[in-house]
Amino acid sequence: MQDFVILTGIVIKSEPMGEYDRRVVLLTKERGKISAFARGSRRPGNRLMAPTNPFSFGTFRLFAGKTSYTMSEAEISNYFEDLRADFIGAYYGMYFLEICDYYTRENNDETEMLKLLYQSLRALASKRFENRLVRCAFELKAIMLNGEFPGIRDSDLLGESAAYTVTYIRNMPSQKLFSFDVKPEVLRELECFCRKICKGTFDKDFKSLEILENLE
Repeated sequence: MQDFVILTGIVIKSEPMGEYDRRVVLLTKERGKISAFARGSRRPGNRLMAPTNPFSFGTFRLFAGKTSYTMSEAEISNYFEDLRADFIGAYYGMYFLEICDYYTRENNDETEMLKLLYQSLRALASKRFENRLVRCAFELKAIMLNGEFPGIRDSDLLGESAAYTVTYIRNMPSQKLFSFDVKPEVLRELECFCRKICKGTFDKDFKSLEILENLE
């Protein structure tokens, strides 16, 4: 009899396998980033069709094989349907998923990245925040959580308000991160700062970001 586990997480990648199956990548609270096969999930009416789409957050029942997992059931608490319906917002979200895929590893404690991703997607879907501000906060916090933030240097030439905002992002827990706003001129400073930090940190191109920047 196969062992099974129940994990809390979010689908960060989904790709077709064969004629009717999917391979999904989950960012989970208990086991970090894992991949799993969802047999028959591309068949119309299959119970795993919706839960294997990106952004699906909930609990997943998985059979653990010797080298891979197989998804048998899922109970989704948030599909982020409002975000999916927002063409631009969805690409911001896909960009966040790509960064999580870039940073996270299997069997690592990725709880903080999962919290950051969930709260950032909620912020995108809420319409209370500028997408550009959510992006800056997500990028900076992700880099900080992974120990790659170089700090603010004199050459960054950040004004007092922008520097304060960066410090706020650094010190605030992810679940309380999106409780601030900034003036347009401060947001422009933050964006320039983030572009510089990301360029010096990430050693790959993100497809969603390329599409997003062409759209905007």
